[in-house]
Amino acid sequence: MIDLYTAATPNGHKISIALEELALPYTMHTLNLSNKEQKQPWFLAINPNGRIPAIVDRAADDFVVFESGAILLYLAEKTGRLIPDDSKGRSQVVQWLMFQMGGIGPMMGQANVFFRYFPEKIAAAIDRYQGECRRLFRVLDSHLEEHEFLAGDYSIADIANWAWVRTHRWSGVDIDDLPQLRRWLEQIRARPAVQKGINMPPSAIDRDANDEQARQFAAEARRMVEMGQSRRSGV
Repeated sequence: MIDLYTAATPNGHKISIALEELALPYTMHTLNLSNKEQKQPWFLAINPNGRIPAIVDRAADDFVVFESGAILLYLAEKTGRLIPDDSKGRSQVVQWLMFQMGGIGPMMGQANVFFRYFPEKIAAAIDRYQGECRRLFRVLDSHLEEHEFLAGDYSIADIANWAWVRTHRWSGVDIDDLPQLRRWLEQIRARPAVQKGINMPPSAIDRDANDEQARQFAAEARRMVEMGQSRRSGV
């Protein structure tokens, strides 16, 4: 049994999708990020960085893994699935996993902050991060012209990138002119394990929407950003 500490974010959903794909039994513990539950001492004992997701593998002497990419690798290697056995195939999966960890995730995260959450709309910052997201999306689209999935068969690389790219509208980035990326998004979304995983836990809002619920969600996130700024400035 695996204990999953998570929230309804792309990084959290990466792990719930993988657990569903691998049919591994797990218990979900949803943390309230607005209440800073991830900063409580009990959780910092699990992940000293105070971020979700994290897992505790009860079947492996309560082994703890944090950082979503590291968790995906651990689960794939534990089960021998969603990653090839040969060194070259494994490297290809890891390369595209790192592409998400070092590029897609950070750039979309910053686009979200400046486009959705930051109290002041700084056009240069919004353009910078949305533009970088677009560049990375074009890389994916070009690669997917000749590949059904990112690294051979469906793998943890697809799961990691998909969990973020699917929220592109929330980052204010359009993909209408990227047909292979759209094909890939739809193909993965159709998987039953993916459909279940993105609801473990369910998002508070539809990140594709532009309605009052979405605006309220953005307002709450903006409040968290402002509180973080105040703490850093000593206010």
